[in-house]
Amino acid sequence: MSELVDKAIVFATEKHSGQVRKFYPTPYILHPLEVAAIIATMTIDESTIAAGILHDTVEDCDVKSEEIRELFGSRVYALVCSETEDKYPGRPASESWEDRKRDSLMTIEFTKDRSVKIMWLADKLSNIRSLYREYLKDGDNIWLQLNQKDKSKQEWYYRTIAYHLRDLSDTAAYREFTMLTDLLFGGKENG
Repeated sequence: MSELVDKAIVFATEKHSGQVRKFYPTPYILHPLEVAAIIATMTIDESTIAAGILHDTVEDCDVKSEEIRELFGSRVYALVCSETEDKYPGRPASESWEDRKRDSLMTIEFTKDRSVKIMWLADKLSNIRSLYREYLKDGDNIWLQLNQKDKSKQEWYYRTIAYHLRDLSDTAAYREFTMLTDLLFGGKENG
């Protein structure tokens, strides 16, 4: 791999140190590395792969977006920003969930940048894999552990993502994403 990807792995590993995933307490860094691996099935663009590794550093770590630009360049910076949610400071995450999701969905609804869509798909595929594993163990109780506990709103979010990413339907990642969405929520995609 490239020096850029190696540098992103080292940076993200340091920044996510001590963090764990929500359901099963695995080291958090495994998620961005899984995202990068999924991206690598769709593109060999090193900026996109590096951005996949870094995609949660601004949102979930003490990292400023400008630091990403300085260390990794404008392209990686733009891709990371496309995946970074506005946290709505002052509002509890459970109350701002729907607003945050609507805002972030506009990114993929209006972008023409395939790399942005690839990054989104990889991140959400990693997330839905995790959700589905937990669903197989705990059923609908998994929703109680999330900021948004309403399964129908979670379904709206994941099906809207699938609809906006449908131009990636030629990829195995997209087919897996829609399959897991159907398994988790039932029925067929109704974008």
